[in-house]
Amino acid sequence: MKRNAKMYETVAALMTPGKGILAADESNNTAGKRLEMVHLPNKPENRQDFRELLFTAPEIEKYLSGVIMYDSSIKNFTDDGTPFPDVLLAKGILPGIKVDMGTKELDGFRGEVVTQGLDNLEERFNEYYDLGARFAKWRAVILIDDDTPTDEAIEINAVMLARYAQIAQRVGIVPIVEPEVLFAGDHDIIRAEMVTTKTLHILFQTLMKYKIDLSALILKTSMVLAGDMNTEQSSSSQVANATLRTFHMSVPHEVGGIVFLSGGQIPKRATENLNAIAQMGSQPWPITFSYSRAIEEPFLTTWQGKPENAKEAQKMLLHVCQMNSLAQQGKYDASKDSNLK
Repeated sequence: MKRNAKMYETVAALMTPGKGILAADESNNTAGKRLEMVHLPNKPENRQDFRELLFTAPEIEKYLSGVIMYDSSIKNFTDDGTPFPDVLLAKGILPGIKVDMGTKELDGFRGEVVTQGLDNLEERFNEYYDLGARFAKWRAVILIDDDTPTDEAIEINAVMLARYAQIAQRVGIVPIVEPEVLFAGDHDIIRAEMVTTKTLHILFQTLMKYKIDLSALILKTSMVLAGDMNTEQSSSSQVANATLRTFHMSVPHEVGGIVFLSGGQIPKRATENLNAIAQMGSQPWPITFSYSRAIEEPFLTTWQGKPENAKEAQKMLLHVCQMNSLAQQGKYDASKDSNLK
């Protein structure tokens, strides 16, 4: 089918070697928390300035293949009236869109959640396609605790991801499926590996039942690492080995690509872990980054909301993207990078 061929082209473009995807898809509330880090109020004009500086940064197209946006930003404009998607397309960067509507408590399952957003999804996809979006993202949240996750919570979120992917592919949009196993917690890396392996196994069994074209789909996933409260933090080598073991156990070779979320890791650690994974050699899938905070935080701390800092902030953004590009190729040298913290 012609539509499938277009989606395969989109996957190939997004997974271009040496490039990754910027996840600038924070909700207005989450974007506000980012701004509060640099003492800026959560106002529409500040969110617009923040995103305009990201999207217009010179030369980011060398290291970014796509940008995931939020509903309000895909419909927004630069100060000179150019739609944000057009700014990206002019650089050869593909616009994407986050389409889930956040999570709600899963009745009867303490502490577990299910993602919402299937209502009117096809209608919204058609609108986003007309605005320039060629790929999308839906995030499920998997919590590791003494009693969680339950199989039931994983299964219902897998069904939601499969229904989303089905609708996306029907309208010619590449779905990124994101079952995020949270970094938060005191679990060790062994438990993280068990949970991530099971989550991905259930997800792909479900996607296949729903006849999703896996070659026209991208997996966005957590790295496998000990929880942030665990006293024994995982080395990059441990993360690389556990993560790739998980993939080989659970991810079919037909999947179009795998991208990592940073998931609360500090920027330098996310880059070092990506580098260690790349240094493990060629894999059945192209693998790269799709970071949000790990890319945006160094930019924000440089910018501080001050117009006079804008150019330096954009240089920092370019640097962070370049370092992650090197890491995607297994060529990042942390000892020579004093900018990433």
